[in-house]
Amino acid sequence: MRRYNPTMSSSLMQKEMATSVHNAMTVQGTIHKTGILTALLFVAAAWSWSQIAGQGELAIAYAQKYMMISAIVGFVIALATVFLRKYAAFLAPLYALVEGLFLGSVSMVMEQFFPGIVFQAVLGTMSVFAVMLFLYERKIIRVTDKLRSIVFAATGAIFLMYLASWILSFFGVQMGFLHDSGPLGIGISLFVIAVAAFNLLLDFDMVEQYAGRMEKYMEWYCGFAVLVTLVWLYMEILRLLAKTRD
Repeated sequence: MRRYNPTMSSSLMQKEMATSVHNAMTVQGTIHKTGILTALLFVAAAWSWSQIAGQGELAIAYAQKYMMISAIVGFVIALATVFLRKYAAFLAPLYALVEGLFLGSVSMVMEQFFPGIVFQAVLGTMSVFAVMLFLYERKIIRVTDKLRSIVFAATGAIFLMYLASWILSFFGVQMGFLHDSGPLGIGISLFVIAVAAFNLLLDFDMVEQYAGRMEKYMEWYCGFAVLVTLVWLYMEILRLLAKTRD
């Protein structure tokens, strides 16, 4: 069983099996932890937004500093959470706070150029999450090995495409079609959003599979994994909206 999200891989989860049923993770507990992490992210994003907004004409410059620092720190914390899962109860909230600073900074910059875009992106992210949860709970879309393989391959291709774009940018080469506001650019963004949405289905399925079988601290870890997918989804929706406004 292969999955895209490295934070929720089956082989990784097998190593965290609970030694006692009374100390095992539950679906309800994971939902609770995910809600806490999401709330922390929103609080940090709102704080970051307010701090940057108060800088007046220097707002964009401050936002860029926030973005750079929080992006690096967030990446380090995410890696630490993956390898130090037993400390997820501490690392996952810390990641949510740092990622909130990053999203608040990015959102503030985007709002300066495209007024109203952040509200639309948040609403879009919540809507996609609700729809995918509904489709999963009602078994309208079933998570099968074939679906996992397709999502895994599609996400791997997206990762390689973004990685290539990032490396080429150091040599002054731009993959214009990724950021183009024409039909091709918008089509790519829609595809990426669809893949991110399907990753939510895989996350839901993995949590349900291992509920009652894994250590309690994995509730925090699984909440962290779902948050990673939500952040990705929000960023892609924000990117799509910016393209349609351009």
